[in-house]
Order: sequence, then C-alpha cells, then structure tokens
Amino acid sequence: MLNMWDRLLFPAQAVGGSDWLIWVIVLVVIAAGVGFVLWSRKKGEALKKPSRDLDEHAKKPSRELDEHAEKPFVVPEGRTLREGLDRTRREGFVARLAGVFRKDLDEDLEAEVEEILLTSDIGVRTANKLMEDMRSRLDRDGLRSQEKVWSFLREEIGGILSKPSLDVQTPPPGQPEVILVVGVNGVGKTTTIGKLGFHLGRGRKVHFVAGDTFRAAAVEQLQIWADRVGASLSRGADGADPASVVYDGIKAGVEAGDELILVDTAGRLHTKANLVDELKKIHRVAGKALDGAPHQTLLVLDATNGQNALQQADIFGREIGVSGIVLTKLDGTAKGGVIIGICDTFGIPVTWVGVGEQSQDLRAFVPAEFTAALFGDGSKD
Repeated sequence: MLNMWDRLLFPAQAVGGSDWLIWVIVLVVIAAGVGFVLWSRKKGEALKKPSRDLDEHAKKPSRELDEHAEKPFVVPEGRTLREGLDRTRREGFVARLAGVFRKDLDEDLEAEVEEILLTSDIGVRTANKLMEDMRSRLDRDGLRSQEKVWSFLREEIGGILSKPSLDVQTPPPGQPEVILVVGVNGVGKTTTIGKLGFHLGRGRKVHFVAGDTFRAAAVEQLQIWADRVGASLSRGADGADPASVVYDGIKAGVEAGDELILVDTAGRLHTKANLVDELKKIHRVAGKALDGAPHQTLLVLDATNGQNALQQADIFGREIGVSGIVLTKLDGTAKGGVIIGICDTFGIPVTWVGVGEQSQDLRAFVPAEFTAALFGDGSKD
C-alpha cells in the first residue's frame, strides 16, 4: 500500500477517488500559506514608509475641513418684520385704507378714512389727532388725492413711532444692569425674559430672578430658558413673598459678578389693586438691593389684545412707571396698529417686538423699519 506522500507525489498510482481530494486540499493550504507570507512582507514595508496620500493629507488639510473651519456658527435670522406684520398689513387698518384707495376718487374719501381710523386699534384719540392734522395740512384737493392722503398717513405714523425716547439709567461701572419685566398673565413675560437674555446677554454674565412665585410653571419655564442661554437663576419657594425673592436674587447676582439681571414678576389681572401694590413694592425693594435699580422697567403687551393693551399701558405707566414696551405676538394678529396709539397717547417707546416663537423672532424696534413693514414699503397691496 502506498503511504500518503507516495500518493501525493505519484497520484497516478494512487488508489481510490478520495486520495485526489486530499491532494487538492494540501495544495490549496500550501498556496494560502505562500500568499500570506508575501502579503505580510508587503504590509511590513508599507508600515515602514507612510503612503504618499497620507503624507500629502498631513501637509494640506482637505478643502472641506478648511471651509468648515473658516465658517463661524451663524444664528438663524428668524422671521422678518415684514413677515411678522403680514396680518396687520393685509387684514388690519392698513389693508382697509388700501381698499379705499383702490376705488375711484369721490367726495367720500375723507369720511371713509376717518371711519377706518376711528374703528381701528390705534385708539380714538390718535385717530382724531391724525384726522385733524390731515385736514390742517392738506387742502381740499389734497384730501381727495389717494396718494397725498396715503403719504401723509405713512409719514405721520412714522413720526408718532419715532417720538418717544427710552429713559434708561446706566449703572455705574462694575455694577450689573437690572431690568424689571412686568405685564399681565399670558402676554409672554417669561418667554420675553428668556429671549432678552439671548439678545442682551451676549458677552455678558446673565442672571434670571424668578419673581413670579405664584406660578410654578413660570419658574420651571425660566429655568429652561436659563439653561438655554447659559444664565444663572435665583428662585424661591412656591408662594414665597415675591419682593423677598427679588431682593435676594439681585443680591446674589451682584455678589456673583453678573452683568445683566432680568427680573420676572407675577401678572395677575392689572385691574387688581394688590398686584399694582405688589409691583410697587418690588420696584422699591430692587432699589434697596442695588442702588439705582431697576435701570429699566419693561412692560410686555400682547398685540392680540388690541385696545385692551392701551388700558394696560395706561395703568402700568401711571402706577409703576414704564421705560419701554415689548409688544409680543404681532405675527398672530391683525391688531398691530395698537402700537401707534400707545406711542402717541402715553409717550412710552416700544423697544422690542415679537414676531414669532424663536429667540431670533424678538427684534429690536426700529421705527422706520416698522413703518416700512407696516405699509408694505409704500405699496398699497
């Protein structure tokens, strides 16, 4: 009988079909071994000398990496003011005026304009003032001219929005700026504080004070905003005395070296005397915690409230003293014209306007920009 090696070397003499299979397996194993040895030697040489591709990549980063590194993080722009005022422009008093001006000239133009202004959200006082000024500055032919009446109203309203100036006290160097935010429930005070922290807190240490101790949800919401904008937060127990929380919060901000302190307050109905008294107390206590505070008192008004916002501005302005107004939710209403009556009647400047939900949708108020957006850049469509 042939042994294994004889069978492999002399397959022709091998007996049985299974011996051929053994011979094929052995040859395959030998070939695999030789291939592995050759591959290992080649791999070793490659490890000793870096590849040209890697060498070139080390010398010159890829174009994609270069371009990405050169581009800083850009905050989205948010909604434009024109977008935010779309409903007021297309459904409010401006749209009604434009509808009158699309008709043929007639003797009733002056009367129709007066009716629209008197029934709009700008308020009766401001409407009467506009009509008186228009009659005194335009002759009879001018009062029948669509273009002259439209241009007059656009110019006069722009002037009303530009008149009030912000009365802001500047804190001494090394002391934080304290802004007290007031307003009735539901107008968006807490959200506004968060957005103000986003805009005004860039490059500054920001501190929030949760002075609305009657709504646990308000404190939780303010904490979310604090985390979002990188601000610290002072809070008290549920139902704690708001003035005490505000006093301790301002003191904590001063001791921590914060540069901007935004104070939230309760917003129960503005017709309730106890709320007004409470806000007066908070105003006094803020001054005790830091001399000169609050440096600003901002009243938050909901544009969807229309002329009711005028009443709120009246009460808060008289009882507490308001340095500026934040008008929110302009994108959800056709009553944005209320801003004209507020500026004209109370002489309080509008400092910020809200045209959407995002932080970027709170925009600094620029009268000329607002007027252009309200009138559609001068067009009547």
